[in-house]
Amino acid sequence: TVGKWVAGLVVMNELGHRPTAGQAVMRLLTRVVEASPLALGGLVAGVSMLLTPGRQRPMSLAVMLPLLRPAQPGAADNGEDFWALVEKAKLAIEIGFDMIWFPDHFTLASPDLSPPQGGIWESWTSLAGLAAALPGVPMGPMVACTGFHNPGSIAKMTETLDSISRGNFVLGVGCGWYRPEYEMFGLPFDHRVDRFEEALHIISSLTRTGSADFEGKYYQARNAINLPRGPRWQEGGPPILLGAKGPRMLRLTARYADAWNSDWLASPDDLAPMLAELDKACAEVGRDPETLVRSSSSRFTFDAADPNPAAVRGTPQEMAGVLRQYADLGMRQHLVTIDPRTAENFERFAPVIEAFDRG
Repeated sequence: TVGKWVAGLVVMNELGHRPTAGQAVMRLLTRVVEASPLALGGLVAGVSMLLTPGRQRPMSLAVMLPLLRPAQPGAADNGEDFWALVEKAKLAIEIGFDMIWFPDHFTLASPDLSPPQGGIWESWTSLAGLAAALPGVPMGPMVACTGFHNPGSIAKMTETLDSISRGNFVLGVGCGWYRPEYEMFGLPFDHRVDRFEEALHIISSLTRTGSADFEGKYYQARNAINLPRGPRWQEGGPPILLGAKGPRMLRLTARYADAWNSDWLASPDDLAPMLAELDKACAEVGRDPETLVRSSSSRFTFDAADPNPAAVRGTPQEMAGVLRQYADLGMRQHLVTIDPRTAENFERFAPVIEAFDRG
């Protein structure tokens, strides 16, 4: 079937072997997307960014930046200098990570929805600086909140970042969840998934085809164009990744996305039921599930006193064993956050990567 053929091309692209007919295939798929928002079998080009060519690994490894820490009472600074962040990103690549992800928040987000205790550098401008400072390094937002920007602006920033990164940008998007930052800046928190679906339709059309014409309840794109296009315009633009768990968000993933992320997991055992739901969502929209790249995320710590029960602990070999479990479940990439995200902890994680590569 066409779906299985496209899936084969995806696998080859992930391994860094672009088929000679790849661009012709993408032109065909782009025309299909113009007629329907369903990503037929997933757009092929760009998904290879989730597995950096040159590393023979069963699963690529990504890391989350930046350092997050609460502000001291009365302090004006709770972050880290941007150029220190650049050096830490370079270190991450040197020790063996394949990709950089950056969160999109106005403030530090607490899972219990308590008031924010600090801030965070703005995601899009930080990624632009990182892309310029680290040429050729794959990166993206995990995930960009569509509630913070107009979808046309998100599409424009995506094209720009894909150019700055030399075709190494992945657009991770989501509908947001941390209510305090919405209320802080007067952003609507109601009907988040409804708003997200409309925004995603416009973003997908603009980045895949360069145009959009959509009249929604929350967003409109009236004969809108997206020019100039980035370096992968003939291939359907940068890949789109969704972080999703609920049934409706999983259906949107199956309909629009090239890749899926599990969000933060406590154990590889939590993944199997999520993958079953993802396969179900693909079936509901008529998509071959093999054409959707799957990725996962988890937290690691070297601090024995870390209160987070979901954090992975142990020797480098034991931590690498957890990574191998995710690879065995078919993940193409695993996103690591090392709490706290200091350069020292990045260096301590290097033996984990070495153990993972040894198998």
